[in-house]
Amino acid sequence: MLARLQRFVSISLLLAAVIWAIGFAAAGRPAWAAMGALTILFGYAPFLAAEFVALYFVQRADVALRPSVRQLVAAWRHEALTAPRVFLWRQPFRSNAEPDHLPPAARAASPGVVLVHGFVCNRGLWNPWMRELRARGVPFVAVNLEPVFGSIDHYPQTIDDAVTRVERATGVPVVLVGHSMGGVAIRAWLARFDADARVRRVLTIGSPHHGTWLARFGHTTNGRQMRLNGPWLAQLELREPPERYAKFSCYFGHCDNIVFPAASGTLPGAENLHVPGTAHVHMTFNPVVFEGLLRWL
Repeated sequence: MLARLQRFVSISLLLAAVIWAIGFAAAGRPAWAAMGALTILFGYAPFLAAEFVALYFVQRADVALRPSVRQLVAAWRHEALTAPRVFLWRQPFRSNAEPDHLPPAARAASPGVVLVHGFVCNRGLWNPWMRELRARGVPFVAVNLEPVFGSIDHYPQTIDDAVTRVERATGVPVVLVGHSMGGVAIRAWLARFDADARVRRVLTIGSPHHGTWLARFGHTTNGRQMRLNGPWLAQLELREPPERYAKFSCYFGHCDNIVFPAASGTLPGAENLHVPGTAHVHMTFNPVVFEGLLRWL
């Protein structure tokens, strides 16, 4: 579903830019043709900038994790380059380009990996990870969480199915990796299935474990569930034994333009790892994060 929606958006933007450019070029106004087309194609960048401005004012209360303006500008630039590759190419057109990898020889060779994407994403987010894992011979399954705008409570069964497939292939507990909402969905899976013994490690990347300030503007069911210190997250925490967090490595950042304040990306008792100067989607592709996964494999 999401891939179809994002394909429609991608093609519509490209057609609008082409029509604008042709129309104004034919009218003898090449500057207008170029500027208008670029504005259509890169119009998301000002919206990203607005997120970073909000982040700056919210995060400045935390002296220990206060980013500099220079760091925020650099993070915005990287995110503006990363976002279209993810949302306008990999997810709409390449979501099935990298199939799950469960080779017969995987059993007992090494732990397998379950990759869980975040809000308004699909498994195409993980394409670079999947290529690298396949090259290293690591078994993996990447899920699609649906319904896209439904409750996070719908997602544990999808995660459990993926974990079961990897368990059957390897015979050992799995490593789960969740980006953004995906990390919260993994916690919901652990709570529903009481699955601690089936897990070697959980890595979360920019996950709103305590919610995010930005979710106050979200009106989907899963968006409301991720509101800062909201009731759904409070109920989830009540279902979790405190010692469970020792299985978590939480990557978070003070330049995360979606999950802020930054401390929301941490859990008490977990291995909380700050990734400085890195925005929300771009954090997924920071080499430090992938190296952290390899450490647990």
